[in-house]
Amino acid sequence: MLMVREQTAKLREHLIRLKERFENTAPPKNRRNRDFFQMVKGETDPVYELLEQWEEATLEIVKQRKVNVHPHQVVSTRENMELLLMHSYFIDARPKRYMELYKSILYIFDQLLQELENTNK
Repeated sequence: MLMVREQTAKLREHLIRLKERFENTAPPKNRRNRDFFQMVKGETDPVYELLEQWEEATLEIVKQRKVNVHPHQVVSTRENMELLLMHSYFIDARPKRYMELYKSILYIFDQLLQELENTNK
Protein backbone atom coordinates (compact mmCIF):
# COMPACT_ATOMS: atom_id res chain seq x y z
CA MET A 1 0.00 0.00 0.00
CA LEU A 2 2.97 2.28 0.56
CA MET A 3 3.81 1.90 -3.13
CA VAL A 4 0.28 2.95 -4.15
CA ARG A 5 0.45 5.99 -1.86
CA GLU A 6 3.79 7.07 -3.39
CA GLN A 7 2.55 6.47 -6.95
CA THR A 8 -0.67 8.39 -6.26
CA ALA A 9 1.26 11.30 -4.74
CA LYS A 10 3.59 11.42 -7.78
CA LEU A 11 0.68 11.29 -10.19
CA ARG A 12 -1.05 14.05 -8.25
CA GLU A 13 2.07 16.22 -8.65
CA HIS A 14 2.13 15.47 -12.39
CA LEU A 15 -1.55 16.39 -12.57
CA ILE A 16 -0.95 19.80 -10.98
CA ARG A 17 2.01 20.49 -13.29
CA LEU A 18 -0.04 19.48 -16.32
CA LYS A 19 -2.80 21.90 -15.34
CA GLU A 20 -0.23 24.72 -15.05
CA ARG A 21 1.09 23.78 -18.47
CA PHE A 22 -2.41 23.81 -19.97
CA GLU A 23 -3.18 27.22 -18.48
CA ASN A 24 0.16 28.89 -19.26
CA THR A 25 1.29 27.44 -22.60
CA ALA A 26 0.19 28.41 -26.08
CA PRO A 27 -0.97 25.63 -28.40
CA PRO A 28 1.75 24.27 -30.69
CA LYS A 29 1.98 26.02 -34.03
CA ASN A 30 2.42 22.73 -35.88
CA ARG A 31 1.09 19.58 -34.23
CA ARG A 32 2.80 17.42 -36.81
CA ASN A 33 6.26 18.76 -35.94
CA ARG A 34 8.57 15.81 -35.25
CA ASP A 35 10.60 17.67 -32.60
CA PHE A 36 7.43 18.60 -30.74
CA PHE A 37 6.23 15.00 -30.91
CA GLN A 38 9.57 13.71 -29.57
CA MET A 39 9.48 16.24 -26.73
CA VAL A 40 5.92 15.25 -25.80
CA LYS A 41 6.77 11.55 -26.01
CA GLY A 42 9.84 12.00 -23.82
CA GLU A 43 7.93 13.92 -21.16
CA THR A 44 4.79 11.78 -21.15
CA ASP A 45 6.18 8.22 -21.44
CA PRO A 46 7.28 8.06 -17.78
CA VAL A 47 3.83 9.29 -16.70
CA TYR A 48 2.11 6.65 -18.87
CA GLU A 49 4.30 3.95 -17.31
CA LEU A 50 3.59 5.22 -13.79
CA LEU A 51 -0.15 5.30 -14.58
CA GLU A 52 -0.07 1.70 -15.77
CA GLN A 53 1.76 0.54 -12.63
CA TRP A 54 -0.55 2.64 -10.44
CA GLU A 55 -3.66 1.13 -12.01
CA GLU A 56 -2.43 -2.45 -11.47
CA ALA A 57 -1.35 -1.86 -7.88
CA THR A 58 -4.46 0.13 -7.00
CA LEU A 59 -6.83 -2.43 -8.48
CA GLU A 60 -5.07 -5.07 -6.40
CA ILE A 61 -5.66 -3.24 -3.10
CA VAL A 62 -9.23 -2.43 -4.19
CA LYS A 63 -9.79 -6.15 -4.81
CA GLN A 64 -8.46 -6.89 -1.31
CA ARG A 65 -10.93 -4.28 0.02
CA LYS A 66 -8.16 -2.29 1.67
CA VAL A 67 -9.55 0.95 0.25
CA ASN A 68 -13.10 2.05 -0.44
CA VAL A 69 -12.73 2.93 -4.12
CA HIS A 70 -14.61 1.21 -6.91
CA PRO A 71 -12.51 -0.57 -9.59
CA HIS A 72 -14.32 1.39 -12.31
CA GLN A 73 -13.15 4.65 -10.68
CA VAL A 74 -9.54 3.46 -10.91
CA VAL A 75 -9.86 2.52 -14.59
CA SER A 76 -11.67 5.78 -15.42
CA THR A 77 -9.06 7.81 -13.59
CA ARG A 78 -6.29 6.25 -15.65
CA GLU A 79 -8.20 6.90 -18.88
CA ASN A 80 -8.97 10.48 -17.85
CA MET A 81 -5.35 11.12 -16.89
CA GLU A 82 -4.22 9.83 -20.29
CA LEU A 83 -6.64 12.23 -21.99
CA LEU A 84 -5.52 15.09 -19.80
CA LEU A 85 -1.87 14.35 -20.60
CA MET A 86 -2.46 14.90 -24.31
CA HIS A 87 -4.72 17.91 -23.82
CA SER A 88 -2.01 19.50 -21.66
CA TYR A 89 0.48 19.44 -24.52
CA PHE A 90 -1.74 19.98 -27.53
CA ILE A 91 -3.97 22.51 -25.73
CA ASP A 92 -6.91 21.20 -27.74
CA ALA A 93 -9.68 20.90 -25.14
CA ARG A 94 -12.11 23.51 -23.95
CA PRO A 95 -11.08 24.83 -20.54
CA LYS A 96 -14.37 23.65 -19.01
CA ARG A 97 -13.85 20.08 -20.26
CA TYR A 98 -10.24 20.11 -19.14
CA MET A 99 -11.25 21.22 -15.64
CA GLU A 100 -13.92 18.51 -15.45
CA LEU A 101 -11.25 15.88 -16.18
CA TYR A 102 -8.81 17.54 -13.78
CA LYS A 103 -11.28 17.69 -10.89
CA SER A 104 -12.43 14.12 -11.48
CA ILE A 105 -8.86 12.79 -11.38
CA LEU A 106 -7.90 14.96 -8.41
CA TYR A 107 -10.96 13.76 -6.50
CA ILE A 108 -9.99 10.09 -6.89
CA PHE A 109 -6.32 10.73 -6.08
CA ASP A 110 -7.29 12.66 -2.94
CA GLN A 111 -9.87 10.05 -1.93
CA LEU A 112 -7.33 7.27 -2.40
CA LEU A 113 -4.64 9.12 -0.44
CA GLN A 114 -7.15 9.73 2.37
CA GLU A 115 -8.21 6.09 2.41
CA LEU A 116 -4.59 4.94 2.53
CA GLU A 117 -3.86 7.37 5.34
CA ASN A 118 -6.84 6.11 7.35
CA THR A 119 -5.83 2.48 6.74
CA ASN A 120 -2.41 3.07 8.27
CA LYS A 121 -3.80 4.55 11.48
